[in-house]
Amino acid sequence: MEFLINVFVVLHLLGMAAIVGGWLAMRLGAPRSLVAMVWGARAQVLTGLILVALNELAHEDLNNVKIAVKLVVALGVAACAEIARARSKKGSEQPALLNAAAALTLVNVLVAVLWHTAS
Repeated sequence: MEFLINVFVVLHLLGMAAIVGGWLAMRLGAPRSLVAMVWGARAQVLTGLILVALNELAHEDLNNVKIAVKLVVALGVAACAEIARARSKKGSEQPALLNAAAALTLVNVLVAVLWHTAS
């Protein structure tokens, strides 16, 4: 089970890298960076939910409040990326939404790393 959890942790991190990398590419003018951000955001939500399920199956103690906060933030990232992509298809660029997606991704990383449960 530990190996499977580690595989999904790697996939989760790759989703985060796609969001941040797509944002950086967008800042440098790459035209297809928005696709990477959208798929990275989708991967983050999906792999995060899978990680919670796998850890529950492994009978790990989970901080459900932290998980809920991370889920809400991840859904915000996905919403920003999806809306920006839809508007981009209609010819309206949305750099503010992409900046918000990148900022919320950073918030999620900070929550993941800095929010420790009191033991």
